[in-house]
Amino acid sequence: MAALTELPAAPARIDPGDGTRRRGARQRRRPVPEPGGRQLSAVAPTRRVPPSTRVRSLPPTPSLAERLIVELATASEVPAAMTRLVTALRRAGRLERAEWWAPTDDGRSLRLAAADGSGPGHRTAFPLGPAGALVLVGDGLAELAPAVTRVVPLVRRRWTEEQLARQVTRLARENEALEDFAALVAHELKSTLYAMRGRADPPRGVEGAIELVESILEVARSESGSDSRASADDCLSEALEDLGPIDAEVVADLGAEVPISPPALRLVLRNLVANAVAAGAHRIRVSMTTAEDRLLLVVDDDGVGLDAASGYAAGSRLGLSLCRRLVARFGGALELKPRARGGTRATVLLTGGE
Repeated sequence: MAALTELPAAPARIDPGDGTRRRGARQRRRPVPEPGGRQLSAVAPTRRVPPSTRVRSLPPTPSLAERLIVELATASEVPAAMTRLVTALRRAGRLERAEWWAPTDDGRSLRLAAADGSGPGHRTAFPLGPAGALVLVGDGLAELAPAVTRVVPLVRRRWTEEQLARQVTRLARENEALEDFAALVAHELKSTLYAMRGRADPPRGVEGAIELVESILEVARSESGSDSRASADDCLSEALEDLGPIDAEVVADLGAEVPISPPALRLVLRNLVANAVAAGAHRIRVSMTTAEDRLLLVVDDDGVGLDAASGYAAGSRLGLSLCRRLVARFGGALELKPRARGGTRATVLLTGGE
C-alpha cells in the first residue's frame, strides 16, 4: 500500500487581542445540532435585495404645433405672438425667411409686421383671415405645413377676440365722453330755463321745456335690461301731458306692460304723437298687439303721410333716428309705413312682452 503523505496543518488564526476579528478572516461556521446527535455546520443566510425595476421615463418632446400653440397662448398680444411664431417656424424648418403680414389700421391692405431670416426662395402664403397672412420662404414646407394648418384657426380666433375687446373699450370711452357732454349741455340748458322761469313774465312753454330736459336726462341715465318694464297707459298719459293741448283726438287701446323703461317709452310716444300732429292728423290711435314672441305698439294717424315734404317728420321733438336708437337699446325696432287709407303707421317692435 502506498504511503500516505501528511498534509500540513492549517495556519493558526491570530487574534489581535482587542476583541476584533482580523480583516480577511473567514466567518466561523456555527454548529447546528441535527436530530440524532450529529452536528451540521451552516452559514447564516444573507438577504439579497433585487435591483429596482422602476425606470423613470423622460417627458416626450413637444411637437412643433404644440410649441407654436404655447407661444401663441403665452404672448401678451397677437403681434407679440406672431413675432415668436415666425422665429420658431424659420428655425424649425429649412426656410430662408418667415413673415407675418398684418392688416393696416383701415383694413384695406396688408403691411409687413414681423419677419425672421433673409434670402430668396419659393414663397407660400397661409391666409389668417382678419389677422392677415403668414408667408414662408424656402423648401421646408412639407414638414411645417401640418403645424401651421393647426395653429392658423387659433390665430384667427385670438385676433378677433382682441379686436372686439378693443372695440368695446373704445365704445365705452366714447359713450362715457358723450354722457359727460350731454350732462354738461343739459346743465347749461336747465340753468337758462330756470333763469327764464324766474322772470316776472316767463315765456310760454318754459315749464314743459324743463320737464323735457329732465326726462331726457333720465332716459340717458336709465340702463337697458330684461327687468325694465313700463305701463303703456301711464307713459301715453305723461307724453300727452308733456305735449299740452293738441289739435287731434287720441284714442288708446292699451293694457299690458311693455319691456322698456318708462322714461324711454314716454319719450318715444311723445315723439310719435308730435310727428302725427305735425303731419296734420285729426285722429291718432295708439294700440297694442302681439305676434308670436313679439309685442307691437302701434301708432296710427290720418295725416298727410310719409311722402309729403312737410309731413310726418316735421315735428321739432326728439328725432326719429334717436327714437330708433333708444328702442334698439332694449332689443327692439321702430318701423314707419304708409297706411292704405292715408296717414302713417309707426310700429314699435319689442320682445318679451306679456
